[in-house]
Amino acid sequence: MSYLNFKSEYDRFPKTTIKNHKAFHGYDEIYQELNQKINNSSVVVFDYYPGVDEEEVYELIKRFNFSLEINMHNIFKDGKTMTEQMKYNLTDDRVFGKMYYGNLLDFMDEEKLQRAKDKVNECKDSVIIYGVGAGLITHGDIYVYFDMARWEIQLRYRKGMPNYNATNYDEDILKKYKRGYFIEWRIADKHKAERFESFDYVVDTNASNDPKMISKDTFIESLKRLAQKPFRTVPYFDPGVWGGQWMKEVCNLDTNQSNYAWSFDGVPEENSILFDYDGVTFELPAMDLVLYQPKELLGEQVYSRFGAEFPIRFDFLDTMEGQNLSLQVHPLTEYIKKNFGMSYTQDESYYILDAKEDAHVYLGLKEGIDKEEMIRDLESAQRKEIVFDADKYINKFPAKKHDHFLIPAGTCHCSGKNAMVLEISATPYIFTFKLWDWQRLGLDGLPRPINIEHGKHVIQWNRTTEWVKENLVNSIYEVKEEENDCKIEHTGLHELEFIETRRYTVKDNSFHKTYGTVNMLNLIDGKSAIIEGDFEPFIVHYAETFIIPASIKEYTIKPYDCDEVKVLKAYVRN
Repeated sequence: MSYLNFKSEYDRFPKTTIKNHKAFHGYDEIYQELNQKINNSSVVVFDYYPGVDEEEVYELIKRFNFSLEINMHNIFKDGKTMTEQMKYNLTDDRVFGKMYYGNLLDFMDEEKLQRAKDKVNECKDSVIIYGVGAGLITHGDIYVYFDMARWEIQLRYRKGMPNYNATNYDEDILKKYKRGYFIEWRIADKHKAERFESFDYVVDTNASNDPKMISKDTFIESLKRLAQKPFRTVPYFDPGVWGGQWMKEVCNLDTNQSNYAWSFDGVPEENSILFDYDGVTFELPAMDLVLYQPKELLGEQVYSRFGAEFPIRFDFLDTMEGQNLSLQVHPLTEYIKKNFGMSYTQDESYYILDAKEDAHVYLGLKEGIDKEEMIRDLESAQRKEIVFDADKYINKFPAKKHDHFLIPAGTCHCSGKNAMVLEISATPYIFTFKLWDWQRLGLDGLPRPINIEHGKHVIQWNRTTEWVKENLVNSIYEVKEEENDCKIEHTGLHELEFIETRRYTVKDNSFHKTYGTVNMLNLIDGKSAIIEGDFEPFIVHYAETFIIPASIKEYTIKPYDCDEVKVLKAYVRN
């Protein structure tokens, strides 16, 4: 089935070209570059993000013949002790942990660390310190950081890679991911962010045995340039038990796959960014940009409120020719703070990019329901004693293209089948409490996690039919903006949510000010558009998400190779 009346130009691998800079491609070139800098008394530091293939990198280390080698694995506490130390934050839950706000040092043996420092100071010959946290011993004479994106780490978990210094090769992927999300990535990002200015080189290790290395000057210059221009992150796509067929065509994906359910296109915590250095493609976690240029990217107000975190997320949920999502609810801010250590919650919305005639969205509760009865039925369904009757308790609204359903935390919801959703939300996406999953198993053959115990504490029982109709379904009205004569509509979000969304229907040109805050946008209709301002013109295609950094004061959007476009913009309200 065709969903478009034009050929999609969706770019799965958007790159930013950085001129007059180079990348060293492959271990031979990396060895040659470093070997020129290393002498008989050099102290060299190879610092890794957790997930980097240490055996692969050690093949490079062996080529140098260092007099003293210090492996950071020997500095960390043993794996069993580390896991025990993480117990409070890991919890017994399959999905949810508690955010860890400590440091890498918390998991090291301080005496071993000091002895390693002493050895380095005493050694008169060449030294290599390598592994996660190597920069804690010294920055040395040459400091090389080996980086990796979180999505690649997740793919390696699926292939059997354990968490750092653990032996959980065959553990449930959700538990591996939980350990990364709540602990490993937090402390690794903190460690990395404190040392950006100390790096002499940064290495992209996302492709096995195909590394690329750039100098510190190139790394810094690339991030600074990106924070001054529109850009896209690299989207990724994943199948799901409820997945659909729309993204295959529109996003130019493998048609042999059974379905695609998810896409993260505009989630710096998860996505990466690509740079082109004279034909060599170099990949970095997009979080590097957030951590290194937070004020330029986010703006002073957003940074003062959220810190170096990107608070807005755009993603796709594809149920076209698929199935319903799980019935779910997100925690209130107070609940997520007390139980998981997060400072804000996952308010969200569903913007309908496309839909079939029978598409619908479940949203809010019906009038006059008995909440104790509903929870009893959910628990009975979880025990497989009954089939939960969602239509008895949950409103079911028809969904058509360009509808917008608002979903403040605490509201029961899910997209039904045959809808293509652009989900606009706050970033802590992991906090979804599934209430009912239509008697399904996951693609791994295991029951998908159900979280009634959490969910029943956050459901807002007063969000019933009439309130939902008035507040959450197509709460759209036209607005005026200075110096703009195109059609502009406020589409959300609800006043309880911190994100504002506006839809621009543009036939000629539209003028935009960032007002010092980051803008995230998606081309929701039309073949392509061109964004212009005090930067090189930037072209986006249908369904692509793009980011306008706060450092850009003004920009314009107009149709490109078509007569009209619609753009949805999201930003943090003042």
